[in-house]
Amino acid sequence: MSDTTHGFLTGTGEQAKSVRVRDYIELLKPRVMSLVVFTGLIGIVIAPGRLHPFAAALAVLAIALGSGAAGAINMWYERDLDALMARTRNRPLPQGRVEPDDALGLGVLLAIFSLLLMSLAANYAAAALLAAAILFYVFIYTIWLKRRTPQNIVIGGAAGAFPPMIGWAAVTGDVSAVGIALFLLIFLWTPPHFWALALYRSDDYRRAGVPMLPVVAGARETKRQMLVYTLLLVPVALAPTLLGAVGWLYGAVAAAMSLAFVGHAVRVWRAPDDETGHRPARRMFHFSLLYLAILFAALPLDLVAGRMLAG
Repeated sequence: MSDTTHGFLTGTGEQAKSVRVRDYIELLKPRVMSLVVFTGLIGIVIAPGRLHPFAAALAVLAIALGSGAAGAINMWYERDLDALMARTRNRPLPQGRVEPDDALGLGVLLAIFSLLLMSLAANYAAAALLAAAILFYVFIYTIWLKRRTPQNIVIGGAAGAFPPMIGWAAVTGDVSAVGIALFLLIFLWTPPHFWALALYRSDDYRRAGVPMLPVVAGARETKRQMLVYTLLLVPVALAPTLLGAVGWLYGAVAAAMSLAFVGHAVRVWRAPDDETGHRPARRMFHFSLLYLAILFAALPLDLVAGRMLAG
């Protein structure tokens, strides 16, 4: 074998290995994981009390692995739906780059390891909440709700709302009113966030037979409910300030961002119900990501600012 041929084959093998690793990482839904890790970390940072930095890092890792586990099992179960949707058809399972049994095995192993890690790094309360989040996402949302009801994302959104409460419990060992408020913030944010996406991706969900609200109830009813949820978010977003966990720096940011979110919902409501109205929905979807990120980033910044002023 010539050096050139050997180099070509070696390079191809390395490339295939790289693609395979990338496929397994994709099974963990890294974009979703990044949001889960971020909100879980904020829960740890703003909770009263102290967790050793190494234990805190392990707790965050456990949250990340738990999220990845739920994502892998979700992709395993929904591989038939993913193959029908333009947004998901290139995922590893529909494309045959990963075997279904491998994806399921990875998800189950990561779930078990994440719970053991959280128990050792923090406490059983945080581990129990992490278990509830994984089980809720897999059994309640993925297996039971998603294919059966247009309220799938409303009830199923609870799974994604657990991380800040898990982070809080990792430090305190319990669930407080502030932890519940952070849970409700994500819980109420989830429907308008996903319905904005569903409005301009409704053909995908219709083709896959997923009863998302725009498919079942139409664009007008979806827009109405999006507006209702964004209005409900305003007092919930202010709850950490009203409960005394943070000051009015966060409160001002939460009020401004929530009113802007309502403004996006109004623009979506007023837009035509056909394809010409997709642009406001797309803008609202992208703003919703910014909304949640800024609110959670403002929580520790408020605490830092308060300590600086007090000092």
